[in-house]
Parts: sequence; structure tokens; C-alpha cells
Amino acid sequence: MESNISKGKNKDNQNNISNANLKSIKSNYILKKIYANLEKKKSLRIVKYNKNIQNRLNLDIKDYEIFLVIEIEIIPCENTYGKFINVKEEDKIYYHIYFNDNKEEIKNEYYIYKEDKVSKIKIIIDYQVKSFEKLFQNCKCIKSINFKKFYNNNINNMSWMFSGCSSLKEINLSNFITKNVNSMRSMFKECSSLKQLNLSNFNTYNVTNMSWMFSGCSSLKKLNLSNFNTYNVTNMSYMFYKCLSLKELNLPNFNTNNATDMFKMLSECSNYLKNKIRLENKNIMDEAFF
Repeated sequence: MESNISKGKNKDNQNNISNANLKSIKSNYILKKIYANLEKKKSLRIVKYNKNIQNRLNLDIKDYEIFLVIEIEIIPCENTYGKFINVKEEDKIYYHIYFNDNKEEIKNEYYIYKEDKVSKIKIIIDYQVKSFEKLFQNCKCIKSINFKKFYNNNINNMSWMFSGCSSLKEINLSNFITKNVNSMRSMFKECSSLKQLNLSNFNTYNVTNMSWMFSGCSSLKKLNLSNFNTYNVTNMSYMFYKCLSLKELNLPNFNTNNATDMFKMLSECSNYLKNKIRLENKNIMDEAFF
């Protein structure tokens, strides 16, 4: 008798597990359908902020966070105040900013003032954003940037993204997804305080423009570009211009066959760098060192 009861309980437990799994699968399927439809209409926020939809689908934030979130943590410089991010007017609805560990969102405020006493800034970006062009350009009060979560596959432009961040000493881009990016022009231009940069996870197959990318990174000593594929890059002009301190470069897949512009690519940079980079395109090689 006890054995039958035990078997009955196990069967009930299996049914409960099966039902739970089915519910989860059904919820995820429905969510993906909603996601696909709303993403096209730029209305994905409905899922994120509508408790009724969440309850009906029995969803926890972890279930749909993967479709939505880019999370950035910024550490500002001590005693340096000013702009810490550039947000286009049409994209403001997608950016949510929090100072220190406060849960209250900072609305439409992209400057740090002395009285704010900010030691950390958290930025949550909704999925619909497709361009990071000039996102941190000339934000001179930033000491470090860490992309903690990155689930967005749609970013297609990173031109001038960190350009002019002269106080920036650390960037963690290990979670960054770049497979659809076509331009990295001037991405790190004049980041004069950066001493090392690891971009080994970058997928650059679709990138066509890398001009001025590391230009003016005068303190950069170590650069890891081990996953860089430059086959489709046509413009490399001024790419390493004035990289005076670069002594370590990991760049095994550097291909210049399709480059049509390499003007001053290696001008005023370290001799190590000039000897490290092989230029297949002999026709315009002289321009690269000019």
C-alpha cells in the first residue's frame, strides 16, 4: 500500500514538473512572439512596464530581461564634473539613469554637478537603441566604463563613441556585441589616458571604416585585437596615428587587401607598431607611413 502511495506521489510530482515546464515553454514562446511584434513597432517597453502582461504570462523580469537590457556602469573622476553621456532626443525614452545605488531614476539629466556627490552611475538602455555614435564623446569626467550586460544585437554604429574621453583609464567591453557594426570611425580617438585596451571579443567582419579609431591614444601601451577581421575595411586612414607608446599588439588577422585609404595610418606612432603591422596593399603602403 505504501509503495502504491509513494508511486502516486511521484507521478503527481512528475505531472507538476511537466506542467511547470509546459507553462514555462508556452510563456517563453508567447513572449518571443510578443517581442518580435513589439520590437518592430518600437513598443517593447509595454512588456517591461505592463504588470498585467507580465502576470498573464507568469513572467519574472529574468525571463524577458535578455531581450531588453544593456547595463552600463560609469565611475566618474574625483573632483571632475560635467557631461557623462550624450543621448539623442529621439532616444531619451530608452535611457534610464541612476546615481550611486539610488533606485530613483534621474530624468533628462546628463551632467554631474559638484553638489551631486556622484561616485557611480548606472545606465539601463532598452533594446530598441541601434546606434552608439558619439555616445560618450568629449565626456571628460569619466574615469571608467563597464558594460556589465549587453543583450543588444542591433548596434550598427560606434563612430566617435569614446572620442575625446581624455580622463578615461579603463573600459570593459568584454560583453559587447559588435557583429552588425559597420563603422568604428574615431571610436577611441584622443583617449589619451588609456594604457591598455582589450577588444579580443570584437566581431568586425561587417566594419568598413576604422579611420582615426585609435588616433591620439598616446598612453596606450597594450592593445589586444586578436579577433579583429579587417577584410571588409576600406578606410584605415589615421587609424594608429600618434600611438606613441604602443609596445604590445595582438593582431593576427589584420588584412589590408581591400583598403583604399591608409593615409597616415601609422604616422607618428611607435617603431614597434610600424614593424608589427604587415601591409598587403603595396600600392598605398607609402601613404600609411607618411
